[in-house]
Amino acid sequence: MRTAKNFSVFFATISFVFCIAASQKLQYPPTKKVDQVDTYFGAKVADPYRWLEDETSAERTAWIVEQNKVTFGYLEKIPFRGQVKQRLEKLFNYPRYSAPFRNNENFFFYKNDGLQNQSVLYIQKGLDGTPEILLDPNKFSADGTTRLGAFAVSKDGKWAGYGISRGGSDWQEFCTMDMSTHKTLTDTLKWVKVSGLAWRGDGFYYSRYPAPEPGKELTTKNENHRVYYHKVGTPQSQDDLVYEDPANPQRFHTVGVTKDKRFAILNMSERGKGKKGNALFFRDDSKGEKNFKPIVGTISDDSYGVVDNVGDKFLIQTNRNAPNWRVILFDPPNADEKNWKDVLPEKPEPLDGVSSAGGKLFAEYLKDVAARVYVYDLNGKLENEVELPALGTAGGFGGDKDEKFVFYTFTSFIYPPTIYRYDIATRKTSVFRTVDIPAFNQAEYETKQVFYNSKDGTKIPMFLIHKKGLTLDGNNPTLLYGYGGFNITTSPGFSSTRLALLEQGFVYASANIRGGGEYGEKWHEAGTKTNKQNVFDDFIAAAEWLIANKYTSSQKLAIQGGSNGGLLVGAVINQRPELFKVALPAVGVMDMLRFHKFTIGWNWIADYGSSENNEPEFKALYAYSPYHNIREVSYPATLITTADHDDRVVPAHSLKYAARIQEMHKGDNPVVIRIDTKSGHGASSTTKQIEQLADVYSFLLYNTDVTPKYTTNQ
Repeated sequence: MRTAKNFSVFFATISFVFCIAASQKLQYPPTKKVDQVDTYFGAKVADPYRWLEDETSAERTAWIVEQNKVTFGYLEKIPFRGQVKQRLEKLFNYPRYSAPFRNNENFFFYKNDGLQNQSVLYIQKGLDGTPEILLDPNKFSADGTTRLGAFAVSKDGKWAGYGISRGGSDWQEFCTMDMSTHKTLTDTLKWVKVSGLAWRGDGFYYSRYPAPEPGKELTTKNENHRVYYHKVGTPQSQDDLVYEDPANPQRFHTVGVTKDKRFAILNMSERGKGKKGNALFFRDDSKGEKNFKPIVGTISDDSYGVVDNVGDKFLIQTNRNAPNWRVILFDPPNADEKNWKDVLPEKPEPLDGVSSAGGKLFAEYLKDVAARVYVYDLNGKLENEVELPALGTAGGFGGDKDEKFVFYTFTSFIYPPTIYRYDIATRKTSVFRTVDIPAFNQAEYETKQVFYNSKDGTKIPMFLIHKKGLTLDGNNPTLLYGYGGFNITTSPGFSSTRLALLEQGFVYASANIRGGGEYGEKWHEAGTKTNKQNVFDDFIAAAEWLIANKYTSSQKLAIQGGSNGGLLVGAVINQRPELFKVALPAVGVMDMLRFHKFTIGWNWIADYGSSENNEPEFKALYAYSPYHNIREVSYPATLITTADHDDRVVPAHSLKYAARIQEMHKGDNPVVIRIDTKSGHGASSTTKQIEQLADVYSFLLYNTDVTPKYTTNQ
């Protein structure tokens, strides 16, 4: 019989053995190398792991199996992995709602009871009606990995269209529904991608690609994007071709409609040729017009989007001669740019978005990354500011021309998403729906915004979130997150699962680095193409600031980013491997010389540049490409994550990167890759999201020497 003392010795011994085993260098699966060399502007570049790009290869499949054996073998030995998963399940298990949206007398909203794999779409008659389930995607597949995508109702409320995505893929199938019976009809539209669902009469506009080669649906370069009109009840083969441009196969073409359904708006972009902007055309469907007339007929670096029509004229948001954006009024008979009228002139703060409803314009500006929302009349006269509860992020406000009120959602790092109702006539805001998270006590945490200098002296904002009473002794485990690309703002937002780190003493740092949209187009451009190194310098400077100000140390600092943020993590650990203890690159763009070869990767040339058509851009890409710049050094403990159905950033990026870093890594830190199945660029279900996050957090906690402490009330 063991005594309590014997038990203590036994578990101490087990823990010691595990720590010794975990500290030893892992034995990674052998990875063959091939003699592949490409030439770019006279430079010869080796690509020894090119064979890992072939998704049909049995050899690649076997290699993935062996890599997952090593990874899950390591993760399974982390003693608290199961507890972390249980904690995440509890933190995630609360009802979550979307803001309602209206069609005639019916309101629609999404709700997840807590741990449902997919959110359910509900319908109710009036705001006081009884909600009924309209679409439950949890019943689309047995494993819960089939998602509900686009959803839209016809103007008369007679029909609805919706999209289905399987296994996390960006491909959608569009279906139609009879709203009088809530029955799905037989017509199904396939190979839909980068598409809206815009109703006109008894049909809708949508965009699709030609069917890809069988077996290569998830990697084939997507070209020849076409717009069709589908009439309810007819087969896809009878859809009317609305627009195509075979001479320019790498253009996106989408068609939307104005809120009164009078005008069809054709949007055309060509980022594959390095152009950031778009062209814009219109036609009057009420007059049966077949041809589109230009609003802006040439694609350039300037962007345009129709907010709404005011009679025969269009309100358009644009950054033309306005890097912080503005809204202009476009009058078709007087189309020349000199006749454009400023409705919302450019301001010192970037215009993050504008929507219309009830005869008003709702404009959201960013002031040091925090939202400010103002209401204007359609002539641009300021009426009032919508008072937000704190510094954070607001979204919503849109609606039809006859709306009496609109909904919006507000959130911040320690402010759970709350839905508000704004009454247009009285200008009053009221809480419509709050969420109750029993495991969260807002009073225990604090958020602050700091500013630090990057390498070139540029001031960069960063949010810090942690428990109150933090001791600045350089010993706090810290997770630094960044993105820095595609004009996307890293906005303040709540995450219940992040509490699993904060409650264990972590500092969460969100750096608003260049390349994003935090300060308008100039901020974005400063992190693109040959300026991309600024993004990495900004992130490295954030880490150095956290260490210099005693928030953490290099032995307690972890970094995280996904997609373009995965590229960020891969690049900075190549440049400063000693600065970080843990690296968490997710679904990253790791081969910067070949990203344009797969699916819609060519679309990123506008941000990254081209390795094939521009020598200075090639040199810049080659200088930081994570795959090509791995060195023979000791890397941080690194957990690479990807998934087999990621057809946005294909898993080959992460596979090749993992093979090379395992080859070159000289330290004892684990460098492993977790390859999920039936999941995509994001987790395809709640179950998969929690499973992946539990593994990422367990890896993070263990490699920053944090043993989570859970109390009975957690």
